[in-house]
Amino acid sequence: MHRDFSIPGLLALTLAGVCTAQTACTASVYSQIAPCVASSTAIVLNNIYAPSGSSIDLTKVKAGTKITFAGKTTFGFTNDSSFDPIKLSGSGIHVTGAPGAVIDGNGQAYWNGYGSNDDVPKPNHFIAASKLVGGSVIENLYIQNWPVHLFTITGAVGLTVQNLILNNTAGDVPNAASGTLPAAHNSDGFDLSSSVDTIIRNSSVYNQDDCVAVTSGNNITIDGLYCSGGHGLSIGSVGGKSNNNVTNITFKNSQIVNSSNGARIKSNEGTTGFISNITYSNIKLTNIDTYGIDVQQDYLNGGPTGNPTNGVLIQNILFQNVTGTAAASARNYYVLCGSGSCNNITFSGVKITGGAVASTCNYPSTGCPK
Repeated sequence: MHRDFSIPGLLALTLAGVCTAQTACTASVYSQIAPCVASSTAIVLNNIYAPSGSSIDLTKVKAGTKITFAGKTTFGFTNDSSFDPIKLSGSGIHVTGAPGAVIDGNGQAYWNGYGSNDDVPKPNHFIAASKLVGGSVIENLYIQNWPVHLFTITGAVGLTVQNLILNNTAGDVPNAASGTLPAAHNSDGFDLSSSVDTIIRNSSVYNQDDCVAVTSGNNITIDGLYCSGGHGLSIGSVGGKSNNNVTNITFKNSQIVNSSNGARIKSNEGTTGFISNITYSNIKLTNIDTYGIDVQQDYLNGGPTGNPTNGVLIQNILFQNVTGTAAASARNYYVLCGSGSCNNITFSGVKITGGAVASTCNYPSTGCPK
């Protein structure tokens, strides 16, 4: 076999990444990623620095491709709220991390205490995962310092996400731009919409907003999560979006610590939708400072109004073995349903203690758990 060791030949090899039929295509600089995506079903992204305005675009990988993040993946500053630093799509793909690999989102360059709630542009979705189908898997990743929301998963079918550590604790403390506020905000770990037959399991999330939020989808299981510092395990907010149906969702075998909320279901005021067959099972709460269990139908512009509406039907909800402690600042339980729009909400083996603000539940007729 003739090998071209001329300067043009070596330059072509450098631009294309290191790739043979027998080994993975390894990209060590950003310009090598696209050739690897076009040519290989085994891609290693090694110590990649993505320049400003440049996504790691993995939406055109071949079916069955394995993508391994190795070393430290970093990103240049991009002040654009529609910019997605990492984009994923494909059938039967496998995204994983090599031992010791770190993906660092450069959040410190953006954090100002407001997240997406101001007019300062910052990447709103760090990893945009769209239409991952065919038994795709995301696993063994360590991700830190993302700017706003981390995973936005939409249109997934048969996706498994497992063994991730998502660490945004550097955003817990104020910085020069945030004043007295924690620097990071709206830092959801996993946001899921229009997805079916999807599993997220055995992962840890340290952040300042929802650990998991499901806004639409069917047959989704969240199992074995450890959630710290954020807003807990959430359905919603539901209503006013392109898809407003959430059915057959199970949260189980998880811990929520030092967070604002534990188990939460929320719908938006004056909208329509359907939330049905939701189970929270074997959820342990520790030091929850606002609501242990929360069902609300009064959200507007991201916050509660105290005026619930009944356009979103909430039915067949089971809180089973949800136990633990709340801070004195919290309500152990809070249920605020619109007229006739909540049906069959059941509490079994539920016991949350410590909240000194009176619990209130306008559904079921028996009131809050005793």
